[in-house]
Amino acid sequence: MTADWIGWLATAVFLVSYFTRGPRGLRRVQGVAACLWALYGVLIHSLPVIVANILVASVAVISSFRKPLASPP
Repeated sequence: MTADWIGWLATAVFLVSYFTRGPRGLRRVQGVAACLWALYGVLIHSLPVIVANILVASVAVISSFRKPLASPP
């Protein structure tokens, strides 16, 4: 698989995130997409792409496991 195909797959996964129903699913799908973008960055040797997407993936996945804040009465 070439780097371009990983980039296209990352794009497709990110696009799917717009069809998720809840915020938890949205963050998890976007986390997967960001991991694919980071892999793409590795394959094309682009440190900014790698770092940015590792940060995005980390925040997306970690925040998907947090309990939602209680809403005010």
